Amino acid sequence: MSTDLTSQRTFSRRFTRINADLRLSAFCGLIILFAASTSYGATLPAGFTETSISGLSNPTAMEIAPDGRIFVCQQGGSLRVIKDGALLSTPFLTLSVDADGERGLLGVAFDPNFASNNFVYVYYTVLSNPRHNRVSRFTANGDVAVPGSETIILELDNLTSAQNHNGGAIHFGPDGKLYVAVGENATAANAQTLSNMLGKVLRINSNGTIPNDNPFFNQATGNNRSIWALGLRNPFTFTFQPGTGRMIINDVGQNTWEEINDGIAGSNYGWPTCEGVCNPPNSNFRDPIFSYMNDSSTCAIAGGAFYNPATAQFPQTFVGKYFFADLCGGWIRVFDPANGTASDFANGISTPVDLKVGADGSLYYLARGAGAVFRVQFAGPMLVTETGSDIAIALDSFTMLRDPFSLTNPFNFSSDKRTRLMLFAMNMDLLPGETITARAEDAAMNVYPLAVEFVGKVPGLDQFTQIVVRLPDNTPSNQSLFVSATLTLRGVTTNKVRIRMN
Repeated sequence: MSTDLTSQRTFSRRFTRINADLRLSAFCGLIILFAASTSYGATLPAGFTETSISGLSNPTAMEIAPDGRIFVCQQGGSLRVIKDGALLSTPFLTLSVDADGERGLLGVAFDPNFASNNFVYVYYTVLSNPRHNRVSRFTANGDVAVPGSETIILELDNLTSAQNHNGGAIHFGPDGKLYVAVGENATAANAQTLSNMLGKVLRINSNGTIPNDNPFFNQATGNNRSIWALGLRNPFTFTFQPGTGRMIINDVGQNTWEEINDGIAGSNYGWPTCEGVCNPPNSNFRDPIFSYMNDSSTCAIAGGAFYNPATAQFPQTFVGKYFFADLCGGWIRVFDPANGTASDFANGISTPVDLKVGADGSLYYLARGAGAVFRVQFAGPMLVTETGSDIAIALDSFTMLRDPFSLTNPFNFSSDKRTRLMLFAMNMDLLPGETITARAEDAAMNVYPLAVEFVGKVPGLDQFTQIVVRLPDNTPSNQSLFVSATLTLRGVTTNKVRIRMN
C-alpha cells in the first residue's frame, strides 16, 4: 500500500463508508446468527457447538469414567455406557428397581482406584419391601458388570409412601471417601435430626464402614454416624472442584428458592426453617452462596460442574466457574464464585438433569426430555464476516481505542501514514503468554506479514475481540486481500476473509 497521503484518504473514505452502513447491523446480526447455529435445538453462546448421543430412556445421572467412557443411569434400572461417541446396545448392568415418582437408579461413581480394582458404585431404590434406597458396588469386566458382583455398601432408611425427594448423587471426594446425597423423603423434619440419614449428605469409606472423623460420629449411632451435613431438602446433585476440593451442593427448593451451597463438614443448611437465605439471620444455619427464585418457568436446580478440566478448551473467562442447570427452565447458567453472580450460558434444553466437564475441556449435559447426552465444545478462532459472505467486518483504525465504532479522525490515518485495520474475531481469548500473528494474501497468492499492534475485547460485547493490524508498505492497492490470523500457542488458523479495498 502506498504511503501517499491521497491514496490513504481515498482508501479510508471508501472503507469507512462501506463499514458505516453495515457495522451495527452486521454486528447485531452476528450474535443472532451464531446463537442459532447449533443443530440440536439448544441456544448456545457465539462460538460454541454441540453434538448429541441419543437413545436413552428416562436418564437421571451420568459420570465420566477415568478412561473417558460415560456411564448413564436410566431411572428404570439400566446403567448404560457411551463409548467412543456411541451408546452401547448392552447395558453395563440392569437392576430391579422401584422407579415410581423420583425413585429408581439415581447415581453412579467410580472408585478412585478404578484402573486397578474396576469398582463401580450405584445408588438405587430397591424393589423389595420395605422400599429404601441403597448404595452398592459392582466390579466391571470391560463394558459390563461381572455377574453376581454386587456388594451392598450402605442401606438407607425405609421410605414412606411418598415417592419424591430421594437425592441420589454419589461422588468420591478428594479425601478418598464416598459422599452420598439423600433427600428427606418429603418429610421436612427428617432434615433436622441425627436419628436418620434422610435430608443429609453422608460420608463413608469405600467399603461401607464409617470414618471416625465424621462430624457427628460421637453424637449419632449406627449408620447415622455417616452423617456429614444436614438440613437439606433434596440435594439431587453435588460436585467437587478439581484442584481445590471445594464441594458444592445443589439443594432443590420448595416454592421459592433454589440453592447453591458450600459443602462444609458439620454444616446445617436450615431446611425446613429456612429456604434460601435465612430471614431473619440464624447463626445455626449455613446460608447458600447463591440462590435463585422459582418463577413460572423454573422448578429445580439440577446438575453442577466446575470448569477446571485437565485441558481448558473454553475461553479463559470460564475457568474456575461453576455451571448449573434448571430442570424446568431448560437452561444452563454460569456462577462466578469470586463475585457471587450468575450469567446465562444456554437455554432451550429439554429437562436437563446432570452436568459434567470432561478432561478434554468439553461440557456434557444430560437432557432427560431428549433422552440424550450433549457434548458442548468451543469452536476454533474465526474472523467475523458479513452475513452470507467472506467479507471481513473491519474498520480503519489508527487510534486503537477500545470503542470500535469511534471514528475520531475523518480520514482515519495515523501520523506515520500507514494504513491500519481493526478486524473483529470470535474465540480469540488469549491465555497468558499467547500471541496472535497475522498475514495477508493478494490475488496472486503473494503473502504479506501484518504487524499486530493491539488485541482487546469489544466493550459490552466481550465475546468479540478486536485486532488492530498494520498493512505493510508494499501491499497492492487495487484488489481484495485475504487476511488470516493464527494463535501461535494453540496453532489454530482462522478462516480467510476478504477486505474491500477497491
